Amino acid sequence: MSSSSAQLKRLKPLYQQVVNNFLVVVAAPLAVAALVNAARIGPDELVARERALRPVHVFLAAFVPAAAATLYLMLRPRPVYLVDYACFRTKPNCRVPFATFLEHAKLVTYVEGASIDERSVRFMTRLLERSGLGEETCLPPAHHFIPPYRNLEASRAEGEVVIFNAIDDLLAKTGISPSAIDILIVNCSLFAPIPSFTDMIINKYKMRSDVRNVHLSGMGCSAGLISVGLARNFLQVAPRGAHALVVSTETITPNYYVGKERAMLLPNCLFRMGGAAVLLSTSRAKARFRLSRVVRTLTGAQDSAYRCVFQEEDGEGHRGINLSKDLMTIAGDSLKANITAIGPLVLPASEQLLFALSFIARRVLNRRVKPYLPDFRMAFEHFCIHAGGRAVIDELQRSLGLSDEHVEASRMALHRFGNTSSSSVWYELAYIEAKGRMRRGDRVWMIGFGSGFKCNSAAWECISPARNADGPWAESICRYPVDIPEVLKH
Repeated sequence: MSSSSAQLKRLKPLYQQVVNNFLVVVAAPLAVAALVNAARIGPDELVARERALRPVHVFLAAFVPAAAATLYLMLRPRPVYLVDYACFRTKPNCRVPFATFLEHAKLVTYVEGASIDERSVRFMTRLLERSGLGEETCLPPAHHFIPPYRNLEASRAEGEVVIFNAIDDLLAKTGISPSAIDILIVNCSLFAPIPSFTDMIINKYKMRSDVRNVHLSGMGCSAGLISVGLARNFLQVAPRGAHALVVSTETITPNYYVGKERAMLLPNCLFRMGGAAVLLSTSRAKARFRLSRVVRTLTGAQDSAYRCVFQEEDGEGHRGINLSKDLMTIAGDSLKANITAIGPLVLPASEQLLFALSFIARRVLNRRVKPYLPDFRMAFEHFCIHAGGRAVIDELQRSLGLSDEHVEASRMALHRFGNTSSSSVWYELAYIEAKGRMRRGDRVWMIGFGSGFKCNSAAWECISPARNADGPWAESICRYPVDIPEVLKH
């Protein structure tokens, strides 16, 4: 059995070469046969065939292909490009080492109105030890007070700091003027002030009055990829060369949970301060990536999926995010649906054929036949998996058969910055580039999970890698990767 398995592994590269280059394999002999046949025809016969051609034949032979090509170019969607991106750079004064976080939580137990107790603190201690977070993650200034500030002013202040910092860096990198931005999209799930964040940005940067703007709220950690898809749709109907600014963040100031429900304490331990600004365009000039695909899958019709990430109040009236114990199972089902949708769009023919044969075998021959898991390493060189938590990354690594290097960016982003919600995939892309691993032509798969429950994907192709590590990793990339033990001891 082992020898036959080893033999199949040796034959697989040959199989992939033949199937993935099927057209070349078939076309090459036909081209040779056509050349040999043409060589056998004498000049007199060629002249006779030429005279037999009527003008209408020549016209149709030239016009029909030209008309078909023109129609295809007019109807195909415009390509969308990533000009550049920038991530919020956290400040040392916002850093929360484990000891600081736990001491703060203990002091909150004495605050009037809070029901968090010593048992809750011990539970959060165990969560942090297994979380995969490091000692340099940051919380907004309002969370450094006793009791934490959760008012509107402090929440808006956090949003302004993160968003303006990321946009300023992006404008400096691209050299684009705010007045040249045609579309503005911001996603922030848990905080939707009036005026909205898009209005706040328009006012700050004095953008044009006709800029199309949308604020997405309540869409969870996958909202960043939803925003990219929405921006793509806008750009494909906007004038050529239009620019879209996408800002992804999560304002956590108003969402510090002070109750003692264990399912609602987890976000306190994982979520941290962060955000990203992304500039998209239909102009290839100065572009660094091409957007290949955006695929969204939603399982919200199922009650269990709908409620697995749910904002609510506990029995004592404390508001927080309740994470269901079935979250990983639901995320796995959502991932399978997303893989089924994106697989035919990105996988080479060899993987699609094996998957189809496996599907047919399970349906026709025996349902106990093990399903074939496509090798997405054949379609992508880099993977940016939402750093929602250690368990999320572990599950996706197992499900997709990825190596430790493939998920390194996700683990290190979680360690250095924590769960920054929808912006985490951009910190991971920045890590890959800061390490100098990105090459021209490399393909990147971004995977995000969010409430609802959603699993969203975006596929990119690199046009021009970053020339330096001047980004969120500038001061720490030399220290990474770091070893993350199973349980940290303090």
